[in-house]
Amino acid sequence: MSFREVLESGKFVVTAEVGPPKGTDISEMVHHIELLKGKVEALNFTDNQSAVMRMNSLAGCAIAVEHGVEPILQMTCRDRNRIGLQSDLLGAYALGVKNVLCMTGDHVSAGDHKGAKSVYDVESVQLLRIVDSLNNGKDMAGNELKGGTDFFQGGVVTPEANPLEPQLMKFEKKIKAGAGFFQTQAVYDIAKFGEFMKYARKFPVKVLAGLVVLKSAGMANFLNNYVPGIKVPQELIDELKAAGKGKGLDKGIEICARHIKQLRDEGICDGVHIMAIGMEDRVPEIMERAGISD
Repeated sequence: MSFREVLESGKFVVTAEVGPPKGTDISEMVHHIELLKGKVEALNFTDNQSAVMRMNSLAGCAIAVEHGVEPILQMTCRDRNRIGLQSDLLGAYALGVKNVLCMTGDHVSAGDHKGAKSVYDVESVQLLRIVDSLNNGKDMAGNELKGGTDFFQGGVVTPEANPLEPQLMKFEKKIKAGAGFFQTQAVYDIAKFGEFMKYARKFPVKVLAGLVVLKSAGMANFLNNYVPGIKVPQELIDELKAAGKGKGLDKGIEICARHIKQLRDEGICDGVHIMAIGMEDRVPEIMERAGISD
């Protein structure tokens, strides 16, 4: 079944994330694709994540298709105008990519080309509308296409944002614009996320909880201090500290697996999106420890 069909079947879905290389050596990316093949329902390929220049998401998705893995094209509005975005979407569909995650994108000040000019011709809600238009056989300007698309389109939401109300408003706007699934920003407070999901269940969309693997108490504190919308509870930081020197990552993997099991067992959401960030090799272990590996 396709990613869309698996989600709609009601199965608890697992997706993971792979970062394309900063260069042309794709060996590590291919290794991760093969490692996760058959273990996750789909693989996201990041689009110049954190505004750091890398191989584009489209290339990663095309390579995944070649290896028999269903990809999710991540597309941000930071680097391309509406013409470039639509052109890349048509090219992606022609190459067998059927899923797209629409995002506004981090500002260039966060990345490694601080002198670059941000585009932001459109933002994430408008990009979802563009995809919806392409799905209906027309470009953003209303021109007829010689062959439309049939993308399963998704968006991002931050359930632990403070204040939360602007996120809820944008969540609804994204659904009206055509979003059929959401992958969230990292969540660590499962009870608080459960409250968000009570609201999200009012809408006909699927939600995958984003989970970033913690490596140490220092990483948790960094996320709390510098990444908006992420809040690692103090009890998890204390748990990481208590693990002892050199054992933080193992404890972080344990926490991630525990959260996956809770989310699944309590039916809180429709699946999880694991963001291992440089530790893609550990994703199968996380799934096994969560009791969801085949």
